[in-house]
Amino acid sequence: MNLFDVLELIGGLCLFLFGMNLMGAALEKRAGHGLTALLGKLTASKMAGFLTGLCVTAVIQSSSATTVMVVGFVNSGIMTLRQAINVIMGANVGTTVTAWILSLSGIDSGNLFVSLLKPSSFTPILALIGIIMYMSGTGKRKDTGTIFLGFATLMFGMDSMSAAVAGLKEVEAFRNILTMFENPILGVLAGAILTAIIQSSSASVGILQALSSTGQINMGTAIPIIMGQNIGTCVTAMLSSIGTNRNARRASVVHLSFNIIGTIILLSLFCAAKAIFDLAAFTGSTASELSIAVAHSAFNILCTAILLPMSGLLEKLSYKFIPEPAVKEVVEDKIELDERLMATPSIALEQCRVATGDMAQISIDAIRDSIGLFGKYDADTAQAIRKKEGLADKYEDVLGSYLVKLNTYSLSDTDSHESTKLLHMIGDLERISDHSVNILASVEELRDKGLEFSEPAKRELALAFTALHEMIDLSHTAYMENDMEAAMKAEPLKQIIDTLKNQLRSHHIRRMQKGDCTIELGFVWSDLLTNIGRVADHCSNIAGCIVEMAQDKLDLHDYSKGLKQDSPEYASIYTAYSAKYLKALDEVE
Repeated sequence: MNLFDVLELIGGLCLFLFGMNLMGAALEKRAGHGLTALLGKLTASKMAGFLTGLCVTAVIQSSSATTVMVVGFVNSGIMTLRQAINVIMGANVGTTVTAWILSLSGIDSGNLFVSLLKPSSFTPILALIGIIMYMSGTGKRKDTGTIFLGFATLMFGMDSMSAAVAGLKEVEAFRNILTMFENPILGVLAGAILTAIIQSSSASVGILQALSSTGQINMGTAIPIIMGQNIGTCVTAMLSSIGTNRNARRASVVHLSFNIIGTIILLSLFCAAKAIFDLAAFTGSTASELSIAVAHSAFNILCTAILLPMSGLLEKLSYKFIPEPAVKEVVEDKIELDERLMATPSIALEQCRVATGDMAQISIDAIRDSIGLFGKYDADTAQAIRKKEGLADKYEDVLGSYLVKLNTYSLSDTDSHESTKLLHMIGDLERISDHSVNILASVEELRDKGLEFSEPAKRELALAFTALHEMIDLSHTAYMENDMEAAMKAEPLKQIIDTLKNQLRSHHIRRMQKGDCTIELGFVWSDLLTNIGRVADHCSNIAGCIVEMAQDKLDLHDYSKGLKQDSPEYASIYTAYSAKYLKALDEVE
């Protein structure tokens, strides 16, 4: 093996790693919301979590990337530690897919059909199709082309590595080095160190498969190295857990302990079997790309079969390494969005969607609490409303900054629309929380000045608040459940609230003319109606955003205009709300 072979090996490794990364990123982007939906179906079921981890890793071709996502999920509260354990185990099995794909390189047959399965036969064609789709397409077509190009690059890199090390077949020194790794402990260390350096077990298994083409690696050497590779891949997750909360760090500890315990158990069984039985024929047999893929899968499947039923014990073990503090920590209101998840935009957006749901609940609670104070004022509730308004401001700052930064990444069309939707929504939610403080200010003004509305005014205000509560419920349901029916009802109800608001102003003017109300009360009344109307506007914006995003547009004015002019559904909904609130107003007046 000369200098040019070394350079070819380095070049092949670079192409291999680049192709794997390119293909994984494109697969992830192409899957888009499908990947998010799959993760959204996580339950406490061990099998559901296991299959989720397996499928996601098979898609993005990296157990390290899946585990980093899981650490981010746990850190953000999207996933519990128990769910994370099952997903991590599934990821370990899912990562074996790459080895099976690469094992196609080892197919050797005189049968034409079987020979066509060799990557060297179809990779150039795949590359041609990929570059045509990439250069001529947009959106999903372009992403699909990138997947093909990434796979072709990966396979060219694999072929280059295999060709570069071919000269080692006759090198005695190389054979002696490999003989050293027949020692199980050294083999495990070698696999762990190599994988820790390149931070991908799929890639390190691929390198081992390339080296196997020399015919110098036997199964006795390959198996311990494969076991060590699973330990080395934990480095990425351990690094990603730095600076995260306790549960996120526990998830990375579970990943490490799962692979270490699995390696200890199976390595012990392997060594015991060699001592008890005559396995010389097997351990001395030459390893091939296919046999390495089989060993890699067998190891990971056996580890999972042994430890999946004991996931609860792994959870307890993580608490031993990272225990709860003796003194309960004081937790301040914090909004944490993990920037590491930006590498997976659809998952980062899911994190933002969950945070926006939390923000929505805070704003809704604040507005409901402020309305509730008209019945009975409470100083603690008033303080809580102001605190919620401040927290909503924090959410807007953190979410807005995160989404703006996320938009600098390569997003699919669907993810880009989702990001825009969330940016609009957090602005409306922040304004709703502001109006809760405005309503509170009106309550306190009445209290401090000893003012009180007349009984007819109180009944009218209660009716307006009832309509506003329904408006809030509709927009909240529309967002949290992506409910189009609820979203379509919001705009007609907003128009009813606007009409109701104008009639209440007129009624109050008549009361002032009769001397039943004062000008001072009129100012407070006007402020309340203004805030009710504006909260309804923001709720309508949220619902309109849901409808427009379902149509891949974002023009709230067009949404309102089209719904009013050409929709018989609008007229029907409007008539129903008119009967419910405007006729009721005639009865309470």
